[in-house]
Amino acid sequence: MTKLGEYLAQKSVNKSEVARKTGLSRARMNELTLHERSHLRAEELYLIANAIYVKPCDLLEALFGKTEEKK
Repeated sequence: MTKLGEYLAQKSVNKSEVARKTGLSRARMNELTLHERSHLRAEELYLIANAIYVKPCDLLEALFGKTEEKK
């Protein structure tokens, strides 16, 4: 399971409902939540965040950790 899959499971989010709200296929949602080799696109992250009522930056941080500005 991917970090996105774990995040959605922790929040008790229904993947089919997210797919419906975002316009992503259920197959794509399964790929993003089950296969580590899948790559989450920025647009998909934005759509998923909106569908589950979280800020995109909060979802980004939950999945990839805090990023620090390089000096």
